[in-house]
Order: sequence, then C-alpha cells, then structure tokens
Amino acid sequence: MRVISCYSMKGGVGKTATAVNIAYWAAKSGIKTLLIDLDPQGASSFYFRVKPTKKNWGSKFFKAYKELVQHVKASDYENLDIIPAHLSFRNFDTMLGDYNKRTARLRKILKGMSKEYKLVVLDCPPTIGYLSESVFTASDLIFVPVIPTTLSERTYEQLNQFFKKFNYKRNRLVPFFSMVQMQKVLHKRTMETMRSRYNNFMDTIIPFSIDIENMGEHRAPVDTYARSRPANKAYFSLWKEMIPLIKKS
Repeated sequence: MRVISCYSMKGGVGKTATAVNIAYWAAKSGIKTLLIDLDPQGASSFYFRVKPTKKNWGSKFFKAYKELVQHVKASDYENLDIIPAHLSFRNFDTMLGDYNKRTARLRKILKGMSKEYKLVVLDCPPTIGYLSESVFTASDLIFVPVIPTTLSERTYEQLNQFFKKFNYKRNRLVPFFSMVQMQKVLHKRTMETMRSRYNNFMDTIIPFSIDIENMGEHRAPVDTYARSRPANKAYFSLWKEMIPLIKKS
C-alpha cells in the first residue's frame, strides 16, 4: 500500500480538487483507493456526495484501526471509498498534542488499511502543526500544488525550511503548478524561477479553469462532466506522471 497526500500550507491553491481528481483516476485505473478527508471543512467529501456520520467521532480517529474502518463509506465510483471529514476533526492538533509519538500515530493507524487498499490519498487542511507532521511521516509522497505567484513561492520555501529544520525527508515533497494562467507574465516568470531553483517540479501544469470551479456545482470529478476539456486532460496527465513516482516511493 502507498500513502500519498495533497498538502499545502496555503489555502485556495487547488489542493482538494487535486485530491478528488487523482483519487478518481487512480480508482478508474483499477487501483483500490481510499480517500481520507482530513479537512474539517469536508470539501472532498462534499464533492463525492458522501456525508459523515452525525456521531462526534474525531476523538477516536487516532485510537485504533478498528475505529477508523467503521467510518469508511463507498463512493459512486468503483474501487473508490471515502472516509468523510467531520467537524470534530478541527481538534486534531490538540488531540495529537496529548499523545506520545504523535507524529507516528497516523502512519500506525493507516497500516491496518493495507489489506484492503493499494492507495490511500490524504486530503489535508492548509495548516502546519501536529496533524501536518503526522501526514509528513505517514506519506510516501506529498504532492504540493503551487500557484505561480510570489506568496505561493514564499510559502513553498517555508515548507522546505520546515522540513529541513525538523529533519523530514524533503525528497517526499513533489511540487506542481496549479491554477496557472499562462497569459500572466508573473505566472510565467515565477514558474521559470521556481523550476530553476527546484529540480523536482512535475511537468504537468494544472490550468486555472471554470471546469474545476464547477466541481462544486456538479459535486463530481471533472472527468464526469468535462471529459474533453483541458482541465480534465491536465489531471489525467498529472495522474500518469504520478504513477512511476508512487511505484518508486
């Protein structure tokens, strides 16, 4: 089993849209996939039309595999299951702060999923704290969407510095450009600058697109309603580029 995460310290960069579409393409490729929505806002759960239980169960999330598996729900797509977010997930940092070996908790819990799933996709909230560190430890690869702007460039540098300071494996970070508008000089210039500084940016570029924004209206991956459009082709290309990286991780 491989665990990948879609993570960024910055919100509004296309993280959840990526998690949803990559999980969809993985499942469509025949890979038994579990998407775990760790963001209490529950956007990826919403896109997949999966509702959380009314039970306030976030306090048990890191207790044992048997607690987690009870909240797995089937999606509308073959090979794809979801653990939807719950508002109680907002307390994860506080909860983890009370645990010994807190950064290893998520990895330990996810091991129980290996008999059922080949791929786990984590959709992460845009924060940096104990939950994020658990994600960094549990993930084989961390895919980081970066809008090619000055602030996003700065945020990605801060993430790299955090990994360096706390001895996390920086080779797990795999950035790619998201919400790109090629007509903008700033976007082109920033991409050139960042590619020259970081040699591990993915080739695929996810464009800024109304088709991606419409995921909220359709509550579905882009392929289901805009199959021939550039945004869908970009996500499929991103998935194909991810496959050999995931296999090597």
